[in-house]
Amino acid sequence: MTLSEYRPDLLALTPEGSIRIVGTRIAIESIIQSFRDGATPEEICQDFPALSLAQVYDVLAVYLTYQAEVEAYLQRQAQDTAAIRQELQTRHAAFLSNLRQRLATRRSAAAPHA
Repeated sequence: MTLSEYRPDLLALTPEGSIRIVGTRIAIESIIQSFRDGATPEEICQDFPALSLAQVYDVLAVYLTYQAEVEAYLQRQAQDTAAIRQELQTRHAAFLSNLRQRLATRRSAAAPHA
């Protein structure tokens, strides 16, 4: 059973495999990270005005109730993100190297000379 199946009225699984709050583009990772960073549900609600306070509490209740499943999901998301980042860096290595060189040249040219 996936997390979105625990609360289909609250959580939706995207085709890409991300879990979002129903009716929004807000990923549960954002809510959970804010909570882990010490934000209260009211503060989280202020940071995400598309969410009601009840939705924030509901997401946190899912997180606290199914913590092992949520942690496994978050770990998979982090691994997928790292893999995509590595693929992009590898695929665009020449472009990034050229861009960094051009930026360094501009910075040195713009630096005030003493």
